[in-house]
Amino acid sequence: MKTPLVRVRLVSFPLDAAARQGRFGHARPCPGHEGLRGPDTGEWAGRTLDEVAGRDPAAVRAWLSDPAYAPPGGESVDALIARVGAELTALPEGTHRLEVEQAVVRAAVVHALHLPAAAFWRLDVRPESVTTLTGRSGRWNLLVGQPQDEQPHVAP
Repeated sequence: MKTPLVRVRLVSFPLDAAARQGRFGHARPCPGHEGLRGPDTGEWAGRTLDEVAGRDPAAVRAWLSDPAYAPPGGESVDALIARVGAELTALPEGTHRLEVEQAVVRAAVVHALHLPAAAFWRLDVRPESVTTLTGRSGRWNLLVGQPQDEQPHVAP
């Protein structure tokens, strides 16, 4: 019996004003896919990393080093990865083009490849780029090195 194939093209949003200013965002939605909304940074939303670190350096250190740590009123990297993974698992057969935040792309790759949660911080995702996952729940592949002439046009 052939298992249904799912192809997911995750298109990262262009940087919004908050990101261009180095501010934590407000969990941008992915219409129709609640589990793929951006990370919930709780009380840190709208503030810069320097502002948060100036008030609570221990919290920032914990957030950057412990995937189970959640900002006050927010969610941990572990929770983000679990939420994104559950949404990927629920996708029906077919091709899906989803516009998401860069952190959601990182969480999807960590989940799909069964990487340790700490790898989340080691993945860089460019704005307006495409990341493709193919497969099915429990058996995902990451498409790397797509020829330039086959890539959708995205701004540099």
